[in-house]
Amino acid sequence: MKKILIATDGSAPAHDAVEFGLELAAEQSARAFVVHVAPAVDVMPYSNFGFVAPALPHEFDEHDREPLREAAQLAAEKGADVETALLKGRPADEIVAYAESIDADLIVVGSRGHGSIASALIGSVSLGVLHDTRRPVLIVRAAPVAQEVGVAA
Repeated sequence: MKKILIATDGSAPAHDAVEFGLELAAEQSARAFVVHVAPAVDVMPYSNFGFVAPALPHEFDEHDREPLREAAQLAAEKGADVETALLKGRPADEIVAYAESIDADLIVVGSRGHGSIASALIGSVSLGVLHDTRRPVLIVRAAPVAQEVGVAA
């Protein structure tokens, strides 16, 4: 394995994927690439009934760059070298296209664990990547959160 592509959206599961992907890259002496995909357009809120909400081309901002900065900082803390890229479009499509462009040996993505119904309704980037690529995909599941149990005194 020479090139590992890690996708992040800044969420906790994506952070876990970045961390795991960087560790794997270090173990394999592979080059790590981290990408974040911003939307291609911003839909503006519109209140008049019967009109389609206007869409404007998305301009990159600090919110878009933050997941890449966090990934680069994590890589620096681990002493790893990482290349980052900020992309624009549909996340699954852009991740797969970028993996092709760098000839990635593995794609690492996080999973929020929404479940089958929520994923069917809102879509799943990890499943989209898995479906659209012929490259190996490693899906890092979100760590389970322990629930606090109230004790009556």
